[in-house]
Amino acid sequence: MCTVVVAIGCSPAWPILIAANRDEKRDRPARPPGHHWPSQPDVLGGLDVLAGGTWLALNGHNVVACVLNRSGTLGPQAGKRSRGELPLLALQQPTASRAASLLAGQNGEDWRSFNMIVADHFGAYCVRGTGHAMIDVKALGNGMHMVTAHDANDTASPRVARHLPLFRNSPVPNPPDWGAWPDLLADARPPVDAAINVTSIAGFGTVSSALVALSADRVPEYWVADLPGAGNFGRVQSA
Repeated sequence: MCTVVVAIGCSPAWPILIAANRDEKRDRPARPPGHHWPSQPDVLGGLDVLAGGTWLALNGHNVVACVLNRSGTLGPQAGKRSRGELPLLALQQPTASRAASLLAGQNGEDWRSFNMIVADHFGAYCVRGTGHAMIDVKALGNGMHMVTAHDANDTASPRVARHLPLFRNSPVPNPPDWGAWPDLLADARPPVDAAINVTSIAGFGTVSSALVALSADRVPEYWVADLPGAGNFGRVQSA
């Protein structure tokens, strides 16, 4: 189960701020953010070597897309397409709204169930595929939102119940100063189902973190870390 936090309209300088932890099998091969897809040379993101897709990336129009598994659906399934294709599909579009519309027209049965966040400086959308119906899309309003393997802001998720208030009550970052967010992403306090940084499950855990800021008139801030926590993040260069 991964985690994405998105702040919409909370900062006048950065209309969209995103914090994300990727939880995955530790032996699943990956490459750090780069331009890995010749057919989409403007897309910048981490590469899932096994299936060729990505979990989080942005394109040359400053649209960001990231995908998460829903509960009980870790790993591939025979007859289903890789969910790592979904951000690449979204990033064919020049705006988040057009990406959301494209995804809403897809048959959710093609993939195991998933959640997605698609955003640009105009706003953000939560995209949900249940694995047995058409994909549905919901525009997110201003404020702080958290998505895990549950629906957005669902406090039935112990991770959301613990951490969404912490993000909401922390000062809004002003990148390149990310404030408290790197430390919040590093919180590994038990129990494990409430930890945002999973360290105690054999063979599975939090394998990387990302921070993204979008604005209409600034170059995006895109930072990544192999281990969550302040001092571990580095800015991703676009070229």
